[in-house]
Amino acid sequence: MADWRPSLISAVCYRDPKAALTFLEAAFGFELVMLIEDGEGNLVHSEMRFGDAAIMIGSEWSADHKSPASIGGKNTQTVHIKIGSDVDAHCERARSAGFEILMEPETQFYGDRTYRARDPEGHIWTVGQPVQAVSREDAEAVSGLKITGWI
Repeated sequence: MADWRPSLISAVCYRDPKAALTFLEAAFGFELVMLIEDGEGNLVHSEMRFGDAAIMIGSEWSADHKSPASIGGKNTQTVHIKIGSDVDAHCERARSAGFEILMEPETQFYGDRTYRARDPEGHIWTVGQPVQAVSREDAEAVSGLKITGWI
């Protein structure tokens, strides 16, 4: 068995998971690293990588595992992607791949520049790039929030 370390991997359900693999690669640069299909060519399981992170892309496989496209556009989770450079260009790449930009890139009180996008099936993704170092005290002063812990 290969060496591994504890990690967290989100699994996201799609009506058309094969299309999702294509638009997630085009929009975010995710790399397909595993694809399992049944005898009829239906996607059973897949994994995509982004840096040290991974995400599973699957079909609607039970009554409790649905795409937002099947439940009135509702989301029970969003996925946050942290990138190292040029979040504005990343946003344009997502827009070109068919994502609806819900929030244009904007620098946040905690020092990341972020944008928010909805994919073609309705999943909401937030993409952030650290652009300035901000202390907890400065973040509290600017936001009016009390922050416990600070990375």
